[in-house]
Amino acid sequence: MLSDPQFFAEQFLNSLQFSMLLFLLAIGLSVVFGLMDYLNLSHGTIYMFAAYVAFSIAQLGGSFWVALAVAPVVAAAVGVSLYFLLLKRAETGGHLTQVLLTVGVIYMGTDLIRIVYGDLPKGVPQPESLSSAVNLFGILYPAYRLFIIAIGLLVMIVLYFALERTRLGALVRAGVDDRATAETLGIDIGKVFALVFGIGTYLAGVAGVVAAPVFGVYPGMDVSIIILVLIVVVVGGLGSLKGVIVGSLLIGFADTFGKILLPQFAMMMIYLVMALVLIFRPSGLMPARRFSASG
Repeated sequence: MLSDPQFFAEQFLNSLQFSMLLFLLAIGLSVVFGLMDYLNLSHGTIYMFAAYVAFSIAQLGGSFWVALAVAPVVAAAVGVSLYFLLLKRAETGGHLTQVLLTVGVIYMGTDLIRIVYGDLPKGVPQPESLSSAVNLFGILYPAYRLFIIAIGLLVMIVLYFALERTRLGALVRAGVDDRATAETLGIDIGKVFALVFGIGTYLAGVAGVVAAPVFGVYPGMDVSIIILVLIVVVVGGLGSLKGVIVGSLLIGFADTFGKILLPQFAMMMIYLVMALVLIFRPSGLMPARRFSASG
């Protein structure tokens, strides 16, 4: 199969597309963990919620572009509200408390989705403008999947400049470097974290909307992807934009090609990659003391 150049090129692009989706989710999880040492496993629930908001908008006759504009904003609002009403209480409780609380949020979110929408998978149509195929050097590839790749690359570029060239980026780096000193200098780390948390949940919402036409919408879709996202963060190394990028690419390609070459052992291959990285690089491939684009 892989000896066919066209097939290999298609799977390469599929891997890149899935990697970009993982990146959109992992970057929010990593920056929150890097800034506040907060392990938010319910990050995937926001992803699922945004996908269902996109489905609801489609059912009401709204276009995909309306869903892409509205759902991430709603997801960010829900995420920040959830943080202030519930998650903030576990901020100083340690990782075990955070895991237990956010796992509870996952179960509540899934049950709420089942009550409102039922158990059956739903579909979100692709936008008509991206429903065709694009000829890339003789290879016909879905335009919508190229759109997902473009979204991921755009977010990478924007985050790089945001972290390195803006005041917010400087505040985030200061908070990660030494929170106590930053607070002594008058930086309100709590407000910075709330803003960063909102940005992270917004990107999770974007991921949920763009993933819906490809993977469908169903209860539990958050659990199936959050495991891979956690592996991305662990493999790449906490606190590094480069680490998240490399981890997303590594796991995205391992997942896609693993399902082709060894479908029965695809997930095992991903765990094997993580195990090898942790054996030789316990802190991840590109760990950083602070969350910066330079790693």
